[in-house]
Amino acid sequence: MDIENLDVREPIHIVFMGTPEFSVPVLEGLIANYKVRGIVTQPDKKVGRKQELRKTPVKLVGEKHTILVIQPKKIREEYMDVLALKPDLIITCAYGQILPRELLVYPKYGCINVHASLLPKLRGGAPIHRAIMNGLDRTGVTIMYMSEGMDEGDIISQREIEITNTDTTSTLHDKLSVLGRDLLLDTLPSILDGTASRTPQDASLATYGFNIQPEDEKIDFKKTTRQIYNQVRGLNDFPGAYCIFEGKRLKVWECMESENAFPQLLDGTITNVYDNGFGVKVGNGEVIFTIVQPEGKSKMDAKSYANGMISHGNFVGKVLG
Repeated sequence: MDIENLDVREPIHIVFMGTPEFSVPVLEGLIANYKVRGIVTQPDKKVGRKQELRKTPVKLVGEKHTILVIQPKKIREEYMDVLALKPDLIITCAYGQILPRELLVYPKYGCINVHASLLPKLRGGAPIHRAIMNGLDRTGVTIMYMSEGMDEGDIISQREIEITNTDTTSTLHDKLSVLGRDLLLDTLPSILDGTASRTPQDASLATYGFNIQPEDEKIDFKKTTRQIYNQVRGLNDFPGAYCIFEGKRLKVWECMESENAFPQLLDGTITNVYDNGFGVKVGNGEVIFTIVQPEGKSKMDAKSYANGMISHGNFVGKVLG
């Protein structure tokens, strides 16, 4: 969709609420076609060893377009500044906090959310990661009216997309972000003229894409090659899957499935060094790690890592934890 050539709609008071990079194309598309009265985003966070404050991607967009930016620590307690903007419509996209009822009921046209899944599948904060980790072959974007439950509101519109076998969370994130922008711009006119449909979600079909937890990141070598392959690409490029080698964390950023079988070996045993990396015995066969990151170091190709380990002693036959 060429967002630059769309007609600018009637001026209404829109407040946008979002935080990460995913929200940026959605917000930019909205600004190009409507008057955004204010932006609400999470507070700046301290990052790195120097603990320097980093602005959210959405805040940077607001500053670029000289739009008022509000950053409440707890929106459930600090919502009056948002109400002071007298929003006719609130649009959220990966904001990161649950809205209070006072905001949900105020706008004339309601509160709508751009969610990166085909609801009721993958409700929650990490639907993109979970779509890949769960081995889905399709996902999409949903525009929905917000309710007090987590992603439980009535569906207005949906658009789906294929998950390719080579997609990572990073690549799928970018595709869905643009898809969300386009779907929002296509859906907004019907919301504003009162013709938007409302389809209640079937709760019996609900699944959840909860936020990634530390235990989700560690590789369990008892799992199948496909499960581990999906885990690695589902955690790329954040936060990354990992295993333990000789007491240190080894992140795995890319791997591939192998048809080799090593039934006599323990799961997690390093099987061989190949031209493109090194193999590891898993539940039903072997995976080949191709891009890894030793603790405290940068990403590197797995063969170079293996060769470095071999130069210090035995490597093949050792067991990853």
